[in-house]
Amino acid sequence: MTGQDGWQPEAPELVRPYVITKGRGLPDDGDLSLITLVTAADQPQRPSRLSPEEQSLLDLCSAGYLSVAEIAGHTHFPLGVVRILLASLMEGGHLMTRPPVARARLADKEILEEVLNGLRAKFG
Repeated sequence: MTGQDGWQPEAPELVRPYVITKGRGLPDDGDLSLITLVTAADQPQRPSRLSPEEQSLLDLCSAGYLSVAEIAGHTHFPLGVVRILLASLMEGGHLMTRPPVARARLADKEILEEVLNGLRAKFG
C-alpha cells in the first residue's frame, strides 16, 4: 500500500545471507584476502550439487583470475558471504587461488639518478 506521497517500502531480501552460507563461519583472513586471485579449477564435468549462488560464483571464476573484491562486486553479495562461498568451493576442489602479485622492490635512488643524468647528457 502506498502513502499519500507515493512512498512504498522496500522489499526485503528474498534470501538471508545466513541461508546462503548454510551457517558457516568466515575463513581466516590469510586464506582469502580482498586481493587473493581466484579461478575455476580444470574439471571435466561441472558439479551438480551446488547452490545457485555457488554455481554463479563458479561460472564467474571460470573466465579467469578475479580478486575476491571483484567477485563480490560482480555478484552484489556481501563480502563475507562471498568469502564463505569461495572457501567452500575451494574445499570441494572447484576453485584454485593464487596469492596476489608481490609488490615490486623499490629502485635504488643512485641508479635512478644515474639514468636521469645519462638522459640529460644525451637529450639535453
